[in-house]
Amino acid sequence: MSDINIKITDRDGVMHKILAPTDMAMNLMEVVRSYELAEEGTIGVCGGMAMCASCQCYVNSNHELPEMGVDEDLMLAEAFHVEDNSRLGCQIYITSELEGLEVALAPEV
Repeated sequence: MSDINIKITDRDGVMHKILAPTDMAMNLMEVVRSYELAEEGTIGVCGGMAMCASCQCYVNSNHELPEMGVDEDLMLAEAFHVEDNSRLGCQIYITSELEGLEVALAPEV
């Protein structure tokens, strides 16, 4: 098993240092849910289909992420609280390249 270190700031401003597995094909939204870093029913509402923006986060580190897909881009175009560093957590898959990733969850809508 290979885990990476990630820092996630929850919606209350509390930073959590967590270990995320790279060998389970998880995305960031699933990691947030598994660590219960957001109130149940407030993140990943669409199940990770890039259709609700409930998992929007702000990427605060300089990691090179995969290019944003069309569905993610369209969803963020309609979402609230969008910043230049906004991404959907369901579209960020946990890989070893994300060691040290720092994100903050966007406010709940």
